[in-house]
Amino acid sequence: MALRIIHAGAVLAVLLAAMAASGLVRAGAASAPLGAVALSPRPLAAAYGLIAPGKWELQDLDSAAPALSMCVADPEQFVQLQHAGRQCSRFVVDDSPTSATVHYTCPGAGHGRTVIQVENARRFRLDTLGIASGAPFEFRYEARRVGACTAPR
Repeated sequence: MALRIIHAGAVLAVLLAAMAASGLVRAGAASAPLGAVALSPRPLAAAYGLIAPGKWELQDLDSAAPALSMCVADPEQFVQLQHAGRQCSRFVVDDSPTSATVHYTCPGAGHGRTVIQVENARRFRLDTLGIASGAPFEFRYEARRVGACTAPR
């Protein structure tokens, strides 16, 4: 049996080319020097990549209360509405092209499970439930993008 010696650089180039083809690294990274590879930003789940940033209104489907209005720069903000601004670990339970289920845990603050079903870049359904500050929550929203965010005056 003959040993075949493979150059480590060739193996790395093949791996980087495969990663670029799958979208894990930017195209052209395969020719970049080692250590210069930049990961592409990817949405937490595919469905979040379909949602456009901007001003959104969330209508609670179980309440006659006025819609919540929020400016969203990163659609992943919708994952943990009841734990906004908290450092939470996230686990994608289900990831399909137009829907996603994400479970998250915020140490000392609670946890939640959010399901989104995206109709298009300007409309989706969001169901979220969990525990926040020791109390249970459960909300069902219809979300509509109503325009661009305006700068405060």
